[in-house]
Parts: sequence; structure tokens; C-alpha cells
Amino acid sequence: MSNHGDATLPGHWGPPYLLYLGNPADDLAIKTARGVAYWRPEWCVGQYRHRDCKPTLGLPDISMAQAKAKGANTMMIGTANAGGMMAPEIIADTIAALDAGLNVVAGLHQKLRENPEIVAAARRNGRVLFDARDPAPGIPVGNGRPRAGRRLLTVGTDCSVGKMYTTLALERAMRQRGCAADFRATGQTGIFIAGSGVPIDAVVADFISGGAEWISPARSDDGWDLIEGQGSLFHPSYAGVSLGLLHGAQPDALVLCHEPTRRHMRGLPGYPVPELKRCLEANLVAARLTNPAVKAVGVALNTSSLSAPEALATCRQISDLLQLPCQDPVIMGVESIVDNLLACFAN
Repeated sequence: MSNHGDATLPGHWGPPYLLYLGNPADDLAIKTARGVAYWRPEWCVGQYRHRDCKPTLGLPDISMAQAKAKGANTMMIGTANAGGMMAPEIIADTIAALDAGLNVVAGLHQKLRENPEIVAAARRNGRVLFDARDPAPGIPVGNGRPRAGRRLLTVGTDCSVGKMYTTLALERAMRQRGCAADFRATGQTGIFIAGSGVPIDAVVADFISGGAEWISPARSDDGWDLIEGQGSLFHPSYAGVSLGLLHGAQPDALVLCHEPTRRHMRGLPGYPVPELKRCLEANLVAARLTNPAVKAVGVALNTSSLSAPEALATCRQISDLLQLPCQDPVIMGVESIVDNLLACFAN
């Protein structure tokens, strides 16, 4: 378990976790906690939320003291708000968790280490603070030089369309087949799940491609680095980070992620979601700068807003359109995508 970031004292953050929800505005605001609960349920002893909190993970509602008694090591702040700031209640609850003997980790833009009261509570209790959006020192500028190993990158038509879920599903499916495959996290939720990674949206722009190179170094075991994508080349706010990942990952394979009911880019009603063929080709063109042999191997859909028959029909339609396997990783798995990936690179 990586412990880079901000540790007030020598120590070790990690599971078991108490997942902190507090009082989020809506279900989307707890996506960090939900991602950890979905992919690492064995690590989660319960959830902490205020009495008027409606969103839930379906975990036991417990206090910080109860979580400690059940073996929790760390409270994870699993909620996010506009701007990633710590509201007064989050600060108070963080101090209470530290006083209960828990380490605290967060993925907010406002850092735990920036609050003197939180730092003081950590020091007096001998606890560790970890800010996932605090890149490790020493990330180099990308160089674009070819490196050994195989890499897959998930890309998207928009933000929040399932790139992390798809990448983790691919890791699980490939490992079940006996393939060497490792999830490489580039966002705060992924870092909490993997225990390491680089928060690519907090990296200085000149170092984004270097950050992708740094988390997926050369490997000689015939295995795959599965790199979590971010943003979209077609999102005016986040295209820069998407492009940096495409260049630094030097992907051999791309999987395109898409939410078929979305009509415009998240948060930007004036920008429609790109047509799938155009989006896929743009990602392939960009990726060819550092890997001219890159291939598209599949499409992953988030069909949570569709009925089961609609989801199947949409997958078939997109598969026919792009001539690629198309599945919803959550309800259908990714077996056909893995089949195609391994067939494309069998040698």
C-alpha cells in the first residue's frame, strides 16, 4: 500500500475502511465511496453518515468508535462537492475520526494537510493523513520513448462514463484467466482501490504524459498495464488531461467508454456528446503519436439508465457500427472485449 502524499507521522493508511458520507447533496456526490464499496467490499466495515443523509451504500451505519472497535484502520472521506472543498462538518468529523484513533484519507482538492486543526489532531493522536490528490514528488516530463510491455487505456466520449469501472473489470476478468494484468489508477477513487497511483488531474500540465509513463513502466512478463482514463478529448474542460494520458500511456489497445443516453457533455449543455466513430478515431489518431500500432479492442457502455432489452439492443447496434465487441461491464461483464484483446495480441 503506497503511503506517498501527506503523512503527519510515520505510519500506514489503508483498509479496513470506514466510508464517510456525511450529508451529500445527491448520490453522485458519494461516487468515491461507492466505487470502493463496489470493488473492495471486503475492506469496508461500515458507513458514517448524518441523520438527514439520504444516499446510502447499503453498509451498516456505525459511529467512528464502533468502526475502530470493528477493526477499521482508516476513515475515507468518500464524498465530494463542487470545487472539492471541506465543509465545516467534514472538518469536524475528520477531527472526531482522528480522536477515535482512525487515520483519515481524502481525495478532495482542498487538502487535509492544509487545515491546522486537522493536522494538530493527527499529531496528538499519532495518526496519518493522506491526500490522494497530492502527486508524489519526482514525476518526470514525458519522453515518448518506446518501452517494453503492453498497455491498455480506457478513453471516453465524456467524463463519468465508466472508465474506472471498465478498467477494473478488465483487470478482474484477465486475472481470472491467468493473465498478468494490473490496474493503474489515475484518479482518487482508483488510488484508494489500488493503494497507489497518480492523481493525474492534480499534476502540472507539462508532467501529465510523464505521470502516465511513471505509473506504467517497462515490464517484461508479457503482462498488461490497464490504465484508468480520465476526461474526454471532446470535453473543453478536460481534453488536456485526456491527451496527456494518451501520449504517456503509449497504449497498445484502447477501450472506448460511453453513456448512451447522455445528450451533452457533462456540465456543458452547449456541447453535444461526440459521434462514436468520430470520437474513437480522434483517440486513435492522438495515441498514434507515441504508439503508431495502437488498436481499438472494444466498447464499454454504462446502460444503467436503460432497461435490460434496451441495453442489449444498444450494445448490438454499437457493436455493428464500430465492428467491435460492446458490453456493459457491470451487468454483462467484459469477456468478449477480453477475447478480442487477447486475439489481437496473440503471438
